[in-house]
Amino acid sequence: MNIKENTNMKRDTDTKDKTIKRRMKKEKELILEQLKKTPIIQLACEKTGIGRATFYRWKTKDKSFSKRAEVAIQEGSLLINDLAESQLLSSIADKNMTAIIFWLKHHHPSYETRIELRQALEKPEEKLTKRQQDIIRQALDLSLIDILPETPKGDTGGKEV
Repeated sequence: MNIKENTNMKRDTDTKDKTIKRRMKKEKELILEQLKKTPIIQLACEKTGIGRATFYRWKTKDKSFSKRAEVAIQEGSLLINDLAESQLLSSIADKNMTAIIFWLKHHHPSYETRIELRQALEKPEEKLTKRQQDIIRQALDLSLIDILPETPKGDTGGKEV
């Protein structure tokens, strides 16, 4: 292979690399725009013809793309929320009782779902039986054995008895 052929091959490789990078940049922009409209990765990938594996590979390798994808998904979610709220308000205007109840439960304190807990605060005092007292006394005696060191018989620990 001569120098001219080697130079031509290098130029062809550079051109292919640039073309691939341009196409990838265009596809990334395309999927980001789609995520702003449909914030579900699977659907956005299907609509743009980009594989999910490719999307996640880009997300892993390109931190800038990853951040932009998260922002696009958030924007898309806000758009869907606006659409859903608009439909809910239309349903309320059409006197749809389910929509009316839903709105009131989530926007009016008088209609919100409440959980009420009740407990008797006064509890009658219970006396321990003789057997229960003996069990507690035995347990305390056993627990003191582990805490206090044993002293040998006749040793008063330096104290006069």
